[in-house]
Amino acid sequence: MPDAPDSSPKKSAPPVAAAAKPAPRDSGAEQTTPPEQPPHATTLPILSLSLGALSVVLFALVVVFATRVSTRDKTLTQNRNRAEQHEAATTLLRAQLDEAKLTATKHQTQVTETLAASALLKTRVDETQAGAAELQIQLDKARTISHGFQAQMEDAKVASIRQQGVSEIAKSQSSVMQTQLDEAKTDIARLQGQLEESRARSATLHTRAEKAEADFIQLQKTRPKN
Repeated sequence: MPDAPDSSPKKSAPPVAAAAKPAPRDSGAEQTTPPEQPPHATTLPILSLSLGALSVVLFALVVVFATRVSTRDKTLTQNRNRAEQHEAATTLLRAQLDEAKLTATKHQTQVTETLAASALLKTRVDETQAGAAELQIQLDKARTISHGFQAQMEDAKVASIRQQGVSEIAKSQSSVMQTQLDEAKTDIARLQGQLEESRARSATLHTRAEKAEADFIQLQKTRPKN
């Protein structure tokens, strides 16, 4: 709502006072008055205090910020160190894993070679045993023939005694039979030597087979578990 116009008559300005007359000088003592201070002199201490407080706050903020930055840098450094340690540990574990895989492969190769060698030795042992059995059969046959020759020679000797007239023929037959008997004994000795050699070879191969089997069992024990 607009203000109503002021209807009261304007007051006239008061009359200018006459110039003050100078006070008479006191002959006893001069009247002293303190000098008037400028209006901005009272605001300087307040401004100084405000600036000081602001400086303190800014300094505190700078210290806090610097502390936080230092803590952050320290945390980043620690995290970086941990990451490097973790990477080094991972690299070491990978190297150990590769080495373990290589060792397992070598053990598997050794096991395969041992199995093959064991199978070959067992085959040779079986062949040697079969050869020894065959030699034993031949030796038995040779002994049977030798016994037959021995019996024939005894019969010839008896016939020689009974038939004095035909002693030369009997001696000749006896000489022939003696020769055959010597040959049979030679064959028996040869076959006996072959049989002993075959038995010795069979024992050697059997020992090697047992050693290969023991090595295989040892490799199975020392083989790393997955």
